[in-house]
Amino acid sequence: MTRRTEWPGSDAEPAPDPGAGPDYGTGSGAGFGEGAGRRARSRSRSSGSPSSSRAEKGEPRDPVEQARNVCLRLLTGTPRTRKQLADALRKREIPDEAAEEVLSRFEDVGLIDDAAFADAWVESRHHGRGLARRALVRELRTKGVDSAVIDEAIGQLDSEQEEETARELVARKLRSTRGLDRDRRLRRLAGMLARKGYGEGMALRVVRQALEEEGEDTEGIDEPF
Repeated sequence: MTRRTEWPGSDAEPAPDPGAGPDYGTGSGAGFGEGAGRRARSRSRSSGSPSSSRAEKGEPRDPVEQARNVCLRLLTGTPRTRKQLADALRKREIPDEAAEEVLSRFEDVGLIDDAAFADAWVESRHHGRGLARRALVRELRTKGVDSAVIDEAIGQLDSEQEEETARELVARKLRSTRGLDRDRRLRRLAGMLARKGYGEGMALRVVRQALEEEGEDTEGIDEPF
């Protein structure tokens, strides 16, 4: 008797009696339907267009949307200047018009604020690292902050506060120089202040006073080091 069964690729082809022909459930014919399914799925995945692939990955095709996403990612957790963000967009080959539109919009809503960035930078780097005004100006310039904005932020520090910070730096470093001769102590302490942006005159004055308090002979120490 002939029975009817469903086979891939046919709605109702008659299947021979199992005893009359090859065993379709074993050997090379086994898993035919499963293999065809895998090939079909593979063709379906590979036939997708590049645009649909980008969409699946969540990558926006609109350059303005790309620029917005880049800026939001970079601003997460830390403020950045407009120049820093503009450089990042240029590196990612975002068109200038799209970059300008997004950067201006972010400034309008306060997500980019170079003045606030400069104020926070001066506060953090002076009290946290002991940097003097000269070093702070140099750092803010490298970040693209406008000169007028830098001047306003640096105005937070006056010469008295700057000198007091220099004294604190020397006091912390002084112990590690004990045992050295006076001139080596001078060079080491004054050099540390110079690297942090303090002027030569202030550095010599602060170091001389610190050494005098320890009983060092400071005669001739006013000469440039």
